[in-house]
Amino acid sequence: MPAVPVEPAVPLPASARRRLDDASRLVVGRALRGGADGLVSVLLASYLTALGLSPLRIGAIVTGTLVGSAALTLATGLTAHRYPLRTLLLAACAVMAATGVAFALVTSFWLLLAVAVVGTLNPSPADVSVFLPTEQALLANLVADHDRARRFAVYNLAGALAGAGGALASGLPDALARALGVSSRTTTRAAFVLYGAVAVGVLALYRGLHPEAPGGGSTGAGGGSGGAAAGGTARAPLRTSRPIVLRLAALFALDSAAGGFTVTSLLVLWLHLRFDLSSGTTATVFFVAGLLGGGSQLLSHRLARRIGLVRTMAYTHLPANALLIGAAFAPDGRLAVALLLGRALFASMDVPARQAFVMSVVPPEERAAASSITNVPRSLASATTPLLAGWLLDRSTFGWPLLIAGTGKVVYDLLLLALYRTTPERPASPP
Repeated sequence: MPAVPVEPAVPLPASARRRLDDASRLVVGRALRGGADGLVSVLLASYLTALGLSPLRIGAIVTGTLVGSAALTLATGLTAHRYPLRTLLLAACAVMAATGVAFALVTSFWLLLAVAVVGTLNPSPADVSVFLPTEQALLANLVADHDRARRFAVYNLAGALAGAGGALASGLPDALARALGVSSRTTTRAAFVLYGAVAVGVLALYRGLHPEAPGGGSTGAGGGSGGAAAGGTARAPLRTSRPIVLRLAALFALDSAAGGFTVTSLLVLWLHLRFDLSSGTTATVFFVAGLLGGGSQLLSHRLARRIGLVRTMAYTHLPANALLIGAAFAPDGRLAVALLLGRALFASMDVPARQAFVMSVVPPEERAAASSITNVPRSLASATTPLLAGWLLDRSTFGWPLLIAGTGKVVYDLLLLALYRTTPERPASPP
């Protein structure tokens, strides 16, 4: 029997290999940062409590981390069309390294608050730092339009799984302290040093990104020229897509303001105050929550192909918010944890759909600015509510922050459906 000829595999063009390599670096970098964020987000409240800070002051520091992230993200959004995204990412890595070292050394409330404002510390494994819009815009330029939602799901899954692992590892400082006979505050400080060391590793990884034009456009798979006009003159950000981006930014701000009531550090604090859950127990809870949230994102692009990006965002968010409201009324810790884990299964499915939707309604050369501008109000809005949540927990252990967060997010979902369920979900053509 004659052998069946096998066609030789066609090698990928050099440009495609370059884009694949850069996209892989972004996913690995997101995973490394997610692990570090997951670790310190669970440790943050207990560490600050060990330093003698009240829930109100802890809420103020959490607010400071979010305010600082918003300021850095805004600066990135206004300059991303002028500088290579790789340069902005390297600068963010340097700030992250300094943040970890500073939190390990500083004990004064006012100094901690200052570091929180100027640094990159996340009070939740969900990324709210300056890295997110920069990486998001670069990844959007590296992949084809039809593959964007799936690629964002993989990117988010890497961060979520690593964040879950970091949350689980947050129980190690206590165990290590008992084994070595030292205070848990000492071993927790080492965790913040590790956070800074991870930043150095990410910086080394991102140094290998291929150079690109200002705004990250030269490597784009979806077309566009990045942030420069044909003659090489920098264009104003959001020249054509400003109206829809600003409307989306305002809508996302509502969602994030509600979410600021329930960042991981405050949920850990509530579970401890309300049900006296140990740090080891909460570490396990948020490890499982991270696994559920990360894994569910892989279903997002499949659902979006059937019902659309906007409906995917709203229809998965609504049950998550109902479960969050239910947790506020839970009479015991087991039921509260079960409801929070149920919420985790649905709460993150909107993330890749939201990212893909923003990228689909703006021209390729405006993606960096659009990603930054839609994330700035989210960070600012989420920074306004942890202080209020800390004040509420200072006066009552009832889950008022959970109830307010769930209600606000339901309003966001309904507005999203009302305004955008008929919006075309296809990439915009460059002008």
